[in-house]
Amino acid sequence: MANWCSNTVMFTGEQSQLVELEKLFNEMAEKERTENKGQVPPFIEEDGNWLFEITWDFDTLNYETKWSPNIELIQEVAMHYGVGFVYGYCETGNGIFGEATFENGELQDIYLEPSDFEQYEFDDETNTYTFEGETYESDLEIMEILLDRKRTEAINL
Repeated sequence: MANWCSNTVMFTGEQSQLVELEKLFNEMAEKERTENKGQVPPFIEEDGNWLFEITWDFDTLNYETKWSPNIELIQEVAMHYGVGFVYGYCETGNGIFGEATFENGELQDIYLEPSDFEQYEFDDETNTYTFEGETYESDLEIMEILLDRKRTEAINL
């Protein structure tokens, strides 16, 4: 059984392009419900990188993938429609957490490395996480802090 990677993609572009994307992903969501299987856009060759649990909310796409994000597929969609995106993904069971951006034909993917996940610890007794002397209820907040640091590093390079 696959671990599920959560994906959130906020598209950027002209309103007419976003309307077309909304139509595409709503049609895919309906087809997924009807066929009870994952989907890919009709102009992309199926390679097992399907989208599951597809929802569209304003200009944001939410979906699940098996094991890992499918950034390349979303990049193909963006190029097809002439849009950009900010793409967050998370599958903590396999140590996957990051954010990809695509703007003006350039893809940047910033993600946590295995060593980043080793910077905090889980306490079984208190059911909390410890990071840099602070206690957190969830590791998601810690991962966001670590990713923000990597974004800052990337900007300063």
